[in-house]
Amino acid sequence: MLKRLWVYQRERFPLDSHGALIAAFSASAIAFSAFARHAALPDWRPLAAGFVSSLLFFLLMRIADEWKDAADDARFRPYRPVPRGLVTLRELAGVGIVAGVLQLAIALAVTPRLVPLLLGVWVYFALMSREFFVGAWLRAHPVAYIASHMAIVPMIDAYVSAFDWLVARQPAPPALTWFLAVTFCNGLVVEIGRKLRAPADEERGVETYSALWGRLRGATVWCAACAATAGLATVAASRGSGMADGGFFAVLLAAAVGCGAAYVREPSRRHAKRIESLSGAWTVILYLTLGLAPFAVKAVF
Repeated sequence: MLKRLWVYQRERFPLDSHGALIAAFSASAIAFSAFARHAALPDWRPLAAGFVSSLLFFLLMRIADEWKDAADDARFRPYRPVPRGLVTLRELAGVGIVAGVLQLAIALAVTPRLVPLLLGVWVYFALMSREFFVGAWLRAHPVAYIASHMAIVPMIDAYVSAFDWLVARQPAPPALTWFLAVTFCNGLVVEIGRKLRAPADEERGVETYSALWGRLRGATVWCAACAATAGLATVAASRGSGMADGGFFAVLLAAAVGCGAAYVREPSRRHAKRIESLSGAWTVILYLTLGLAPFAVKAVF
């Protein structure tokens, strides 16, 4: 079973790529909170706890997707691990239960005051997994669908940031609101970026934004999400660390717009993959710039 789960991980939740993104995501939340409070960077223990908790949240979302998409996967994507029999939904449910137990154990080990926040995220996750009991309406309104599902990402970040401010028995810093807005928009960048495909790579039964909106509109919305993220990140940086990073974020945005324009001109697999790769790189660079870079600059100067 462990061998089968390892193969599943490699195909559906690759730790090598997801781990780097989630490490930047979680460490940045804790570091941004600490810097905004004018406190020292926490040691490795809350950083490690926040990383594992975040990783388990995203694993739970992957498992929930396997259940939600089971019928479509069996019909249109028989090559995926569940329909081809590599793992069963019941086995994945067991993995999800273990993940939840580990999250609870981590929260109790860090401070029991984290538990109510954890329960709050769990409740939203449960509602999201049931598509808020209005699944047909959400599927007919893709903007509402993606917004309702992306809301859990800043909720996870808010929870992880509490490994700093709540542990320190301090209120959450006001600048954290801007950071969470960045997290929401950045979630849109990643989600849309991974679902812009070349025409030859579109699959029957797979809802992508390039198929739903067309490549021009899809790329435009992706670039708009990048622009919103860059703008909010500039404000978050000025409020949280006092650093003016607008020029740096503008350079990142120019690269994203160039990538989107190339995809519109030539919707090839190469350009679609470049958008997906840039979305991941954008995430890592942005989070490290907001969270850990201020501490590095402070140490040097």
